[in-house]
Amino acid sequence: MDGSMAPTGPKVTIARKASADYTTGRRVFFKYRDLGVQDATGGKIRAQVMEALTGMTEPTGWHVHHCEAQFVYVLKGWVDLEFEDGTRTRCEAGDAILIPGGMRHNEFGTSDDVEILELSVPGPMTTAACDAPPGM
Repeated sequence: MDGSMAPTGPKVTIARKASADYTTGRRVFFKYRDLGVQDATGGKIRAQVMEALTGMTEPTGWHVHHCEAQFVYVLKGWVDLEFEDGTRTRCEAGDAILIPGGMRHNEFGTSDDVEILELSVPGPMTTAACDAPPGM
């Protein structure tokens, strides 16, 4: 490429923790840091870091995410999750989980210091409350 053509597709983006801008989000016990990936990919992927302001005081309630998939990587601490198929798990630092879009799940506990990298495909992801699966 000779530099005369504008690149298409994703752009390089760098998100530095030292200059991070944290915001509120869907959970009151987390602060959120957008990593700029959604803008850089034209909405194909979203990446954010969620850091605990405090440990979870009550379950999030059963919900689904409207996306193709949500990827969660625990950077620090732990998070307890349950899924519509009956799976209950504690994900600790270094653990990863892929949650298919539309799958009912519930977070029911976190450590006070949990920090999570979350990706969603596509980037725009919405969350909707739903009924618990039968028997749960």
